[in-house]
Amino acid sequence: MRTARAEPCRESGFTLIEIMVVVALMGIIMAMSVPMVYRLWHKAPMVKALRDVTEVLSRARAQAIMQNAPTEVVFHPRERTMAVAGSIGRAPERQTDAEGLGALEGTPPPPPRSGLNATLGSSITIEMLDVNLSEYKDADVAHVRFFPNGTCDEMTLILRSDKGEWYKIALEITTGLATVGSIYQ
Repeated sequence: MRTARAEPCRESGFTLIEIMVVVALMGIIMAMSVPMVYRLWHKAPMVKALRDVTEVLSRARAQAIMQNAPTEVVFHPRERTMAVAGSIGRAPERQTDAEGLGALEGTPPPPPRSGLNATLGSSITIEMLDVNLSEYKDADVAHVRFFPNGTCDEMTLILRSDKGEWYKIALEITTGLATVGSIYQ
């Protein structure tokens, strides 16, 4: 008669060394992705400024076309802010400033992160802001008008970062579209 031999029971599972290797690989991959995630969350100041300015300008153009009424972007160069002011030309709200441009009074500011306003970071300097061939870099306020037919005032904005980056944003007067270009110093 044969006797049954007890074979060792092999449990399936992971050894401690296998688990440690997997955890170490996951740690290495996560450590390599930290700079990429940091860059996604903390955009470079110049890139953010360029994106914010072009978004405000394109939103103002779109609003003028969609509402079939002139719209303006109000720049405050000393404060490094800009915002879409809404439709201009409505008699009760409109006042005329020293340059004869329409200024809106009582218009509530747009909500933050709506694409209708922007603030440049402290590391960004406005080197030039020309509207219709007049310099507004040191002015309290500058107005850029967008019209329902897609045209706009002439505007050139030159931004400089503390890292030595120079960029020019210009509006094409016949289309109202913004173009961005690097300026090499």
